[in-house]
Amino acid sequence: MPLYEHVMIARQDLSNTQAEGLIEHFGAVLADNGGALVGSEYWGLKTMAYKINKNRKGHYAFMLSDAPSEAVQEMERLMRLHDDVMRVMTIRVDEHKELPSVQMQKREERGDRRPRR
Repeated sequence: MPLYEHVMIARQDLSNTQAEGLIEHFGAVLADNGGALVGSEYWGLKTMAYKINKNRKGHYAFMLSDAPSEAVQEMERLMRLHDDVMRVMTIRVDEHKELPSVQMQKREERGDRRPRR
């Protein structure tokens, strides 16, 4: 089955447990349609670069899935209809990278950067 990465932004007035509950809910949608949620991360409440629906902040979540395209389309459709979800981005990938993602790693673990000029 194809592999996908999803990033979801939920409204800022949700609690952390409600935002994490959205991950479980949409993972269940994938499972009901023949897919599987391989991994997920809750990135927390972050400030966005611009306002979306009068919100300056949003709860960010990252999900890795192994699902047929019909299951992903159904999940995206339900995300667009859900009142708490503001934005969703889905990308098809060749392979999943190891968790934790770069967002969750500490600065010391990220590797060396170029020297400043």
